[in-house]
Amino acid sequence: MSAVKIIEVTSPEDGIRLDKWFKAHYPGMAFGRLQKLMRTGQVRVDGGRVKPGTRLETGQKVRVPPLGDMPKPQPPRPKVVEISDYDVDEIQKSVLYRDDEIIVINKPAGLAVQGGTGTSRHVDGMLDALRSGKGERPKLVHRLDKDTSGVLVLASSSKSARHLTECFRTREVRKLYWALTIGVPHPEDGLIDLRLLKSPGRGGERMVVDDVSGKRAISRYRVLDNAGRRAALLAMEPLTGRTHQLRVHLVEALGTPIAGDGKYGSSEAYLEGDGISKKLHLHARSIRIPLINGKSVDVSANVPEHFQSSLDYLGFHIEADYDLFLDLD
Repeated sequence: MSAVKIIEVTSPEDGIRLDKWFKAHYPGMAFGRLQKLMRTGQVRVDGGRVKPGTRLETGQKVRVPPLGDMPKPQPPRPKVVEISDYDVDEIQKSVLYRDDEIIVINKPAGLAVQGGTGTSRHVDGMLDALRSGKGERPKLVHRLDKDTSGVLVLASSSKSARHLTECFRTREVRKLYWALTIGVPHPEDGLIDLRLLKSPGRGGERMVVDDVSGKRAISRYRVLDNAGRRAALLAMEPLTGRTHQLRVHLVEALGTPIAGDGKYGSSEAYLEGDGISKKLHLHARSIRIPLINGKSVDVSANVPEHFQSSLDYLGFHIEADYDLFLDLD
């Protein structure tokens, strides 16, 4: 007879609805039965009661009750995805680093990592174009927001996917972001520590500061350059992995929204000037990835055209030491 299982949510599953998580893990379970298990408190997340639409976060633990003689989950049949010649060329040109364990690409701003409602073009749908010589399809091990550009890590094999997922979960992977902000933070370097909670709203789900129910979110930051008090180029290193963490931190803790971030900065997130793009100016600049052999690799990605144009317009010049990770203490 089956027993209670506690299953930890992995990085690629971050943000997935609980009912879809169950469908992926237990495709034989009827939705009505899942609803009953949740209603009676037999399915829980981190010990709390949940609903089918609950969004999961990396590291959360899902309680799965005994499911009796339910058919064993069958591995999903591989989908045949048609990829345009344009997308094949674009995803292959985006590769920054590749070895037997990992592939790192420079994800364009505006390209989603995974599909969803109304999203048919995404990185996950292009991964067949990056298959290895052994025929293995690369696997997503973390995500970036659709409008955030920069380094995105893929696993070249199942073994590597397990290793990388654990490294992201334990924060062994270091990530450095660049952000163009409206205004200049004060002080010009420091640590932000706020508790964030997902909250539904008219404009879709968003993160809010909640000192009681929120989950701790910590970021380091440093001003790299500034244009008077008008704007600043920041380096940011998230020490936790909450949704929209850097975007919320800059608005709520420092009062300096990211340029183009209307979701959190509203109308104050836009600078006047023909040379300033209205797109989001948040870029995953560098990443340090621990390898299975104990060594590590650093990979950096150039900023996209709209970001570079804004930097040029404001007179910012990128220096070599801007790529250093932030050890502020």
